[in-house]
Amino acid sequence: MEYKIAVIKGDGIGPEVTQAALEILDAVGEKYGHTFHYTEVLAGGCAYDVHGHPLPEKTMEVCKDSDAVILGAVGGPKWDDLPGDLRPEAALLGLRKGLGLFANLRPAILFDALKDACPLKPEIVGEGLDICVVRELTGGIYFGERGMKETDMGMSAYDMEVYSEMEVERIARVAFDMAMKRKKKVMSVDKANILESSRLWRRTVEKVAKDYPEVALDHMYVDNAAMQLVRNPRQFDVIVTTNMFGDILSDEASMITGSIGMLPSASLGEGNKGMYEPVHGSAPDIAGQGKANPLATILSLSMMLKYTFGLMEEAACIEEAVMSALNEGNRTGDIAAEGEAVLTTEEMRTAVKKFL
Repeated sequence: MEYKIAVIKGDGIGPEVTQAALEILDAVGEKYGHTFHYTEVLAGGCAYDVHGHPLPEKTMEVCKDSDAVILGAVGGPKWDDLPGDLRPEAALLGLRKGLGLFANLRPAILFDALKDACPLKPEIVGEGLDICVVRELTGGIYFGERGMKETDMGMSAYDMEVYSEMEVERIARVAFDMAMKRKKKVMSVDKANILESSRLWRRTVEKVAKDYPEVALDHMYVDNAAMQLVRNPRQFDVIVTTNMFGDILSDEASMITGSIGMLPSASLGEGNKGMYEPVHGSAPDIAGQGKANPLATILSLSMMLKYTFGLMEEAACIEEAVMSALNEGNRTGDIAAEGEAVLTTEEMRTAVKKFL
Protein backbone atom coordinates (compact mmCIF):
# COMPACT_ATOMS: atom_id res chain seq x y z
CA MET A 1 0.00 0.00 0.00
CA GLU A 2 1.03 3.60 -0.63
CA TYR A 3 0.17 6.56 1.58
CA LYS A 4 0.57 10.34 1.19
CA ILE A 5 1.75 12.16 4.30
CA ALA A 6 2.31 15.88 4.82
CA VAL A 7 5.32 16.50 7.06
CA ILE A 8 5.67 19.69 9.11
CA LYS A 9 8.93 19.48 11.03
CA GLY A 10 8.36 22.87 12.62
CA ASP A 11 10.57 24.73 15.07
CA GLY A 12 13.10 23.95 17.80
CA ILE A 13 13.55 20.22 18.28
CA GLY A 14 10.74 19.50 15.83
CA PRO A 15 13.02 18.67 12.87
CA GLU A 16 15.16 16.32 14.98
CA VAL A 17 12.39 14.25 16.51
CA THR A 18 10.38 14.18 13.28
CA GLN A 19 13.32 12.92 11.23
CA ALA A 20 14.00 10.18 13.77
CA ALA A 21 10.35 9.11 13.69
CA LEU A 22 10.20 9.07 9.88
CA GLU A 23 13.16 6.70 9.78
CA ILE A 24 11.27 4.36 12.11
CA LEU A 25 8.18 4.65 9.90
CA ASP A 26 10.21 3.83 6.80
CA ALA A 27 11.61 0.75 8.53
CA VAL A 28 8.08 -0.41 9.37
CA GLY A 29 7.02 0.25 5.77
CA GLU A 30 9.88 -1.85 4.47
CA LYS A 31 9.02 -4.67 6.86
CA TYR A 32 5.33 -4.78 5.96
CA GLY A 33 5.45 -3.73 2.30
CA HIS A 34 4.11 -0.18 2.56
CA THR A 35 5.42 2.97 0.91
CA PHE A 36 5.03 6.34 2.61
CA HIS A 37 5.31 9.38 0.36
CA TYR A 38 6.29 12.52 2.27
CA THR A 39 5.70 16.12 1.24
CA GLU A 40 7.50 18.51 3.54
CA VAL A 41 5.86 21.90 4.13
CA LEU A 42 6.39 24.79 6.54
CA ALA A 43 4.26 25.92 9.47
CA GLY A 44 5.01 27.80 12.66
CA GLY A 45 7.87 30.19 13.30
CA CYS A 46 9.99 28.86 10.44
CA ALA A 47 7.11 29.52 8.05
CA TYR A 48 6.79 33.08 9.33
CA ASP A 49 10.49 33.64 8.76
CA VAL A 50 10.19 32.52 5.13
CA HIS A 51 6.67 33.58 4.13
CA GLY A 52 5.67 36.20 6.70
CA HIS A 53 2.83 33.98 7.95
CA PRO A 54 2.83 30.91 10.24
CA LEU A 55 0.45 28.94 8.00
CA PRO A 56 1.01 29.54 4.28
CA GLU A 57 -1.79 28.60 1.87
CA LYS A 58 0.47 26.02 0.21
CA THR A 59 0.87 24.21 3.52
CA MET A 60 -2.88 23.93 4.00
CA GLU A 61 -3.36 22.75 0.41
CA VAL A 62 -0.79 19.97 0.83
CA CYS A 63 -2.25 18.92 4.19
CA LYS A 64 -5.76 18.71 2.76
CA ASP A 65 -4.47 16.63 -0.15
CA SER A 66 -2.64 14.17 2.12
CA ASP A 67 -3.89 11.12 3.97
CA ALA A 68 -2.35 12.30 7.25
CA VAL A 69 -0.24 15.10 8.69
CA ILE A 70 2.85 14.71 10.89
CA LEU A 71 3.77 17.74 12.99
CA GLY A 72 6.98 18.18 14.98
CA ALA A 73 6.53 21.25 17.19
CA VAL A 74 6.06 24.98 16.70
CA GLY A 75 6.92 28.12 18.61
CA GLY A 76 9.73 29.64 20.61
CA PRO A 77 10.73 32.90 22.28
CA LYS A 78 12.05 34.24 18.97
CA TRP A 79 8.48 34.93 17.87
CA ASP A 80 6.92 35.91 21.21
CA ASP A 81 6.52 39.59 20.29
CA LEU A 82 4.49 38.94 17.14
CA PRO A 83 0.74 39.73 17.06
CA GLY A 84 -1.45 36.78 18.04
CA ASP A 85 -2.51 35.94 14.48
CA LEU A 86 1.12 35.75 13.36
CA ARG A 87 2.55 33.75 16.25
CA PRO A 88 3.61 30.18 15.45
CA GLU A 89 0.81 28.77 17.60
CA ALA A 90 -1.73 30.31 15.23
CA ALA A 91 -0.64 27.67 12.72
CA LEU A 92 -1.86 24.93 15.06
CA LEU A 93 -5.28 26.50 15.44
CA GLY A 94 -5.50 27.06 11.69
CA LEU A 95 -4.54 23.48 10.85
CA ARG A 96 -7.03 22.03 13.30
CA LYS A 97 -9.85 24.23 12.06
CA GLY A 98 -8.96 23.92 8.38
CA LEU A 99 -8.74 20.13 8.51
CA GLY A 100 -11.83 19.77 10.73
CA LEU A 101 -9.89 18.07 13.52
CA PHE A 102 -12.09 18.48 16.59
CA ALA A 103 -10.93 15.58 18.79
CA ASN A 104 -7.50 15.41 20.37
CA LEU A 105 -6.55 12.04 21.88
CA ARG A 106 -3.73 12.18 24.41
CA PRO A 107 -2.89 8.83 25.99
CA ALA A 108 -0.87 9.05 29.20
CA ILE A 109 0.72 5.67 29.82
CA LEU A 110 3.35 4.92 32.43
CA PHE A 111 5.72 2.35 30.97
CA ASP A 112 6.83 -0.20 33.55
CA ALA A 113 10.47 0.54 32.74
CA LEU A 114 9.93 4.21 33.61
CA LYS A 115 8.25 3.86 36.99
CA ASP A 116 11.29 5.41 38.65
CA ALA A 117 10.84 8.53 36.51
CA CYS A 118 7.33 9.08 37.83
CA PRO A 119 7.32 11.85 40.48
CA LEU A 120 4.49 10.18 42.42
CA LYS A 121 4.97 7.68 45.24
CA PRO A 122 4.96 3.99 44.19
CA GLU A 123 1.88 3.30 46.32
CA ILE A 124 -0.03 5.95 44.35
CA VAL A 125 1.06 4.63 40.96
CA GLY A 126 0.43 1.02 41.90
CA GLU A 127 0.58 -1.34 38.93
CA GLY A 128 0.83 1.54 36.47
CA LEU A 129 -1.20 4.24 34.76
CA ASP A 130 -3.17 4.26 31.52
CA ILE A 131 -5.27 7.40 31.06
CA CYS A 132 -6.64 8.86 27.85
CA VAL A 133 -7.52 12.56 27.73
CA VAL A 134 -10.05 13.39 25.02
CA ARG A 135 -9.77 17.12 24.43
CA GLU A 136 -12.18 19.18 22.33
CA LEU A 137 -10.00 20.96 19.80
CA THR A 138 -11.82 23.52 17.67
CA GLY A 139 -14.14 25.32 20.07
CA GLY A 140 -14.03 27.07 23.41
CA ILE A 141 -11.91 29.99 24.50
CA TYR A 142 -9.15 29.35 21.95
CA PHE A 143 -11.57 30.02 19.09
CA GLY A 144 -14.04 32.40 20.73
CA GLU A 145 -14.35 36.11 20.17
CA ARG A 146 -11.45 38.09 21.58
CA GLY A 147 -10.25 41.62 21.69
CA MET A 148 -9.09 44.64 23.67
CA LYS A 149 -10.88 47.78 24.82
CA GLU A 150 -10.17 50.90 26.80
CA THR A 151 -11.70 51.08 30.27
CA ASP A 152 -11.46 53.44 33.23
CA MET A 153 -8.85 51.01 34.60
CA GLY A 154 -6.75 51.14 31.43
CA MET A 155 -6.67 48.70 28.53
CA SER A 156 -8.49 45.42 29.14
CA ALA A 157 -8.54 42.24 27.10
CA TYR A 158 -11.18 39.54 26.76
CA ASP A 159 -11.47 36.00 25.38
CA MET A 160 -14.86 34.28 25.18
CA GLU A 161 -15.54 30.65 26.05
CA VAL A 162 -18.29 29.52 23.66
CA TYR A 163 -19.60 26.00 23.01
CA SER A 164 -22.56 24.71 21.02
CA GLU A 165 -24.47 21.51 21.74
CA MET A 166 -23.16 19.99 18.50
CA GLU A 167 -19.53 20.63 19.44
CA VAL A 168 -19.99 19.05 22.85
CA GLU A 169 -21.99 16.11 21.56
CA ARG A 170 -19.46 15.04 18.93
CA ILE A 171 -16.49 15.15 21.31
CA ALA A 172 -18.51 13.30 23.95
CA ARG A 173 -19.25 10.52 21.48
CA VAL A 174 -15.54 10.15 20.75
CA ALA A 175 -14.92 9.76 24.49
CA PHE A 176 -17.71 7.23 25.00
CA ASP A 177 -16.65 5.20 21.96
CA MET A 178 -13.11 5.16 23.34
CA ALA A 179 -14.40 4.08 26.78
CA MET A 180 -16.29 1.16 25.23
CA LYS A 181 -12.93 -0.24 24.11
CA ARG A 182 -11.32 0.35 27.50
CA LYS A 183 -12.71 0.18 31.07
CA LYS A 184 -16.10 1.75 30.25
CA LYS A 185 -15.53 4.78 32.45
CA VAL A 186 -15.77 8.44 31.40
CA MET A 187 -14.92 11.42 33.59
CA SER A 188 -16.26 14.68 32.16
CA VAL A 189 -14.34 17.68 33.46
CA ASP A 190 -15.88 21.15 33.54
CA LYS A 191 -16.49 24.19 35.77
CA ALA A 192 -20.28 23.95 35.88
CA ASN A 193 -20.50 25.60 39.29
CA ILE A 194 -19.34 28.87 37.70
CA LEU A 195 -19.48 28.84 33.89
CA GLU A 196 -22.66 28.79 31.79
CA SER A 197 -20.71 27.12 28.98
CA SER A 198 -19.80 24.31 31.39
CA ARG A 199 -23.43 23.85 32.39
CA LEU A 200 -24.31 23.35 28.72
CA TRP A 201 -21.33 21.01 28.44
CA ARG A 202 -22.52 18.89 31.37
CA ARG A 203 -26.14 18.67 30.16
CA THR A 204 -25.04 17.64 26.69
CA VAL A 205 -22.59 14.99 27.90
CA GLU A 206 -25.32 13.51 30.09
CA LYS A 207 -27.63 13.40 27.08
CA VAL A 208 -25.03 11.51 25.03
CA ALA A 209 -24.40 9.12 27.94
CA LYS A 210 -27.94 7.74 27.55
CA ASP A 211 -26.80 6.11 24.30
CA TYR A 212 -24.01 4.30 26.16
CA PRO A 213 -25.70 2.52 29.10
CA GLU A 214 -22.66 0.30 29.66
CA VAL A 215 -20.37 3.27 30.33
CA ALA A 216 -20.21 4.83 33.80
CA LEU A 217 -20.21 8.64 33.59
CA ASP A 218 -18.97 10.92 36.35
CA HIS A 219 -18.37 14.66 36.48
CA MET A 220 -15.57 16.59 38.15
CA TYR A 221 -14.71 20.27 38.40
CA VAL A 222 -11.44 21.10 36.70
CA ASP A 223 -9.68 22.30 39.85
CA ASN A 224 -10.53 19.06 41.63
CA ALA A 225 -9.49 17.04 38.57
CA ALA A 226 -6.08 18.71 38.59
CA MET A 227 -5.67 17.73 42.24
CA GLN A 228 -6.99 14.19 41.78
CA LEU A 229 -4.59 13.50 38.92
CA VAL A 230 -1.69 13.66 41.37
CA ARG A 231 -3.60 12.36 44.40
CA ASN A 232 -5.20 9.27 42.84
CA PRO A 233 -4.62 9.05 39.07
CA ARG A 234 -5.72 5.41 38.88
CA GLN A 235 -9.35 6.48 39.32
CA PHE A 236 -9.32 7.86 35.76
CA ASP A 237 -9.70 6.01 32.49
CA VAL A 238 -11.11 8.34 29.81
CA ILE A 239 -11.25 12.06 30.59
CA VAL A 240 -13.28 14.27 28.25
CA THR A 241 -13.03 18.02 28.56
CA THR A 242 -12.87 21.39 26.86
CA ASN A 243 -10.11 22.83 24.73
CA MET A 244 -8.40 24.86 27.44
CA PHE A 245 -8.97 22.45 30.33
CA GLY A 246 -7.74 19.57 28.15
CA ASP A 247 -4.63 21.51 27.19
CA ILE A 248 -3.70 21.92 30.84
CA LEU A 249 -4.78 18.54 32.24
CA SER A 250 -3.11 16.52 29.48
CA ASP A 251 0.23 18.19 30.22
CA GLU A 252 -0.22 17.38 33.91
CA ALA A 253 -1.08 13.79 33.04
CA SER A 254 2.03 13.58 30.89
CA MET A 255 4.32 14.54 33.74
CA ILE A 256 2.94 11.95 36.13
CA THR A 257 3.90 9.31 33.58
CA GLY A 258 7.54 10.31 33.79
CA SER A 259 8.20 12.81 31.01
CA ILE A 260 6.29 14.97 28.59
CA GLY A 261 8.81 13.71 26.04
CA MET A 262 7.11 10.31 26.09
CA LEU A 263 3.56 11.19 25.15
CA PRO A 264 2.02 11.12 21.66
CA SER A 265 -1.22 12.65 20.44
CA ALA A 266 -3.71 12.33 17.60
CA SER A 267 -6.05 15.04 16.34
CA LEU A 268 -9.00 13.54 14.48
CA GLY A 269 -12.12 14.67 12.65
CA GLU A 270 -15.11 12.96 11.06
CA GLY A 271 -13.12 10.91 8.52
CA ASN A 272 -9.85 9.03 8.71
CA LYS A 273 -7.58 12.03 8.19
CA GLY A 274 -5.62 13.04 11.27
CA MET A 275 -2.73 15.15 12.47
CA TYR A 276 -0.18 13.45 14.67
CA GLU A 277 2.24 15.23 16.97
CA PRO A 278 4.08 14.81 20.26
CA VAL A 279 2.57 16.54 23.29
CA HIS A 280 5.84 18.31 24.10
CA GLY A 281 6.77 21.74 22.75
CA SER A 282 9.63 22.95 20.60
CA ALA A 283 12.18 23.10 23.49
CA PRO A 284 14.41 25.68 21.77
CA ASP A 285 16.91 25.53 24.64
CA ILE A 286 18.07 22.06 23.50
CA ALA A 287 17.38 22.36 19.77
CA GLY A 288 20.16 21.08 17.52
CA GLN A 289 22.04 19.42 20.37
CA GLY A 290 20.84 15.85 19.90
CA LYS A 291 19.26 15.82 23.36
CA ALA A 292 15.59 15.58 22.39
CA ASN A 293 13.58 12.46 23.16
CA PRO A 294 12.05 11.17 19.89
CA LEU A 295 9.78 8.58 21.50
CA ALA A 296 6.67 10.78 21.72
CA THR A 297 6.89 11.47 17.99
CA ILE A 298 7.60 7.81 17.20
CA LEU A 299 4.56 6.78 19.24
CA SER A 300 2.49 9.46 17.50
CA LEU A 301 3.21 7.69 14.23
CA SER A 302 2.00 4.47 15.83
CA MET A 303 -1.29 6.28 16.46
CA MET A 304 -1.33 7.38 12.82
CA LEU A 305 -0.95 3.81 11.62
CA LYS A 306 -3.80 2.79 13.90
CA TYR A 307 -6.36 5.57 13.51
CA THR A 308 -5.84 6.84 9.96
CA PHE A 309 -4.53 3.80 8.09
CA GLY A 310 -6.04 0.97 10.15
CA LEU A 311 -2.68 -0.82 10.28
CA MET A 312 -3.03 -2.35 13.72
CA GLU A 313 -0.20 -4.87 13.47
CA GLU A 314 2.23 -2.21 12.25
CA ALA A 315 1.17 0.14 15.05
CA ALA A 316 1.71 -2.60 17.63
CA CYS A 317 5.14 -3.27 16.14
CA ILE A 318 6.24 0.29 16.89
CA GLU A 319 4.78 0.25 20.40
CA GLU A 320 6.50 -3.04 21.22
CA ALA A 321 9.80 -1.79 19.83
CA VAL A 322 9.63 1.32 22.04
CA MET A 323 8.83 -0.81 25.07
CA SER A 324 11.68 -3.20 24.30
CA ALA A 325 14.13 -0.33 23.89
CA LEU A 326 13.10 1.07 27.26
CA ASN A 327 13.25 -2.33 28.93
CA GLU A 328 16.80 -2.67 27.63
CA GLY A 329 17.70 0.46 29.59
CA ASN A 330 17.91 3.01 26.78
CA ARG A 331 17.28 6.53 28.07
CA THR A 332 17.45 10.09 26.80
CA GLY A 333 18.22 12.82 29.31
CA ASP A 334 14.61 13.59 30.22
CA ILE A 335 13.91 10.05 31.43
CA ALA A 336 17.34 9.00 32.70
CA ALA A 337 17.85 8.48 36.40
CA GLU A 338 20.97 9.78 38.11
CA GLY A 339 23.97 7.77 36.98
CA GLU A 340 22.25 6.21 33.97
CA ALA A 341 23.80 6.51 30.52
CA VAL A 342 22.14 9.20 28.39
CA LEU A 343 21.49 8.58 24.69
CA THR A 344 21.28 11.13 21.92
CA THR A 345 18.19 11.49 19.75
CA GLU A 346 19.79 9.38 17.00
CA GLU A 347 20.98 6.73 19.44
CA MET A 348 17.46 6.35 20.84
CA ARG A 349 16.09 6.04 17.33
CA THR A 350 18.67 3.31 16.62
CA ALA A 351 17.72 1.54 19.84
CA VAL A 352 14.06 1.41 18.81
CA LYS A 353 14.80 0.44 15.21
CA LYS A 354 16.76 -2.59 16.41
CA PHE A 355 13.56 -4.15 17.76
CA LEU A 356 11.38 -3.64 14.68
